[in-house]
Amino acid sequence: MEKLANSTRSFLLSVFALLVFILGNAQSHFTFPEAISRDKIPFELVNNLVIIPVEINGTRLSFLLDTGVSSTLLFSVEELDSIQLNNASPVKLRGLGEGGTIDAILSNNNTVRVGKAVDKQHRIYMVLDKKINFSTRMGVPIHGIIGFDLFKDFVVKTDYSSKRVTLYKPDKYRKRRCKGCSDFKLRFHNKKPYMAVTVESRTQQIESLVLIDTGSSDGLWLFDEYDFIINNPRNYFNDFLGLGLSGNIFGKRSKIKGLGLNSFRLEGVTTSFPDTNTVRNIRSIPERKGTLGSEVLRRFTVIMDYRNQTMTLKKNKYFDEPFYYNMAGLTLEHDGLIPVREVDYFKIDPVTMTTKKREASAIFDVYKSPTLQFFLAPKFVVVEVREGSPAALAGIQKGDEVLSINGKACYKYKLYEIINLFSSKAGRTIYMEITRNGVNQKKKFILREVL
Repeated sequence: MEKLANSTRSFLLSVFALLVFILGNAQSHFTFPEAISRDKIPFELVNNLVIIPVEINGTRLSFLLDTGVSSTLLFSVEELDSIQLNNASPVKLRGLGEGGTIDAILSNNNTVRVGKAVDKQHRIYMVLDKKINFSTRMGVPIHGIIGFDLFKDFVVKTDYSSKRVTLYKPDKYRKRRCKGCSDFKLRFHNKKPYMAVTVESRTQQIESLVLIDTGSSDGLWLFDEYDFIINNPRNYFNDFLGLGLSGNIFGKRSKIKGLGLNSFRLEGVTTSFPDTNTVRNIRSIPERKGTLGSEVLRRFTVIMDYRNQTMTLKKNKYFDEPFYYNMAGLTLEHDGLIPVREVDYFKIDPVTMTTKKREASAIFDVYKSPTLQFFLAPKFVVVEVREGSPAALAGIQKGDEVLSINGKACYKYKLYEIINLFSSKAGRTIYMEITRNGVNQKKKFILREVL
């Protein structure tokens, strides 16, 4: 055994897409205790992404549940005192983005627990590049990603409405008759699931093979712009799409006419078209046309049955929601901590005074003396500004520290709440106070539809 100090960071942005080309061959399996046939696990839904608790060699962590990865990845553990990994050796990984390979550590024979499920021979890749930081862009701790290693051993139901993942023993799982459900045949390549969808362009309906990627918070990625992107009138904008293992991902954002999933049809789906370098890195199947992400999947209850190569969808309460995108043109991240000083006024329960003669009463609010509190809070910094966006036209720049939004101190928001605010409603006014080079400035812009 070997203890590895916390030496990795990582992140995932509005879009997360990841391709690991080094695949493990360890014969490890998750199993339940003998008397258990299923287990429900609560999850946190952040930017459409499912974050579940995972325990590695006794250390409790938070992991992204991602059908788009073939191996378990670990990162963002610098806030931990230490984490134990077994039988470690250095390796190289390659992922999406502008860079090349990155350094990692391969560790075998680890004990990993997900709910009541346990694997005592689990293989883990720990990413060593501190620049890859998913937690700072998500605003919640994300220590790693787990995908195929869990899906291969269970039937997995993800209920986005109740925020519960249910794991079923495959030999005990009985598929129920389901009115309104639709089944999809899955195809697998490099331990990742693919399915056929119908994409509606301006002039035709195109049968397309797409990767099912629950680790992408976008709705849809398409690799071919033909018949989708036009310049007159312009129906897209250039954007920062996300951060992969190998660096930044850029491309175009637009909306397509419709997306067909068997009997289900979704209109006006926000769609990203990554640049050619990104497509070249991930198009391992020539006939693959794109990626289906969680902005679409969260509109359903999703049952993945890898053993029978089947996915079942049933629409939920989110199905009819419109597809949004970041209308502000701003991407923020946590960038360390800042000292905060606040005055708290502690209110005591109201005091009632009654006059017997007149049988009248009066209620008084009583406060203690104000108390000055000091604490550390997240610092929010602008890391991307889309050219020509409302935020850019208001003069907000990359590197600005955001102090408040609409009169509320920035640290009182969760990062995903700010993302939701920027994607909320066209015509909404956003007031921001920023600081640049030690000078505070007030900015104002209005969210504007581009697509």
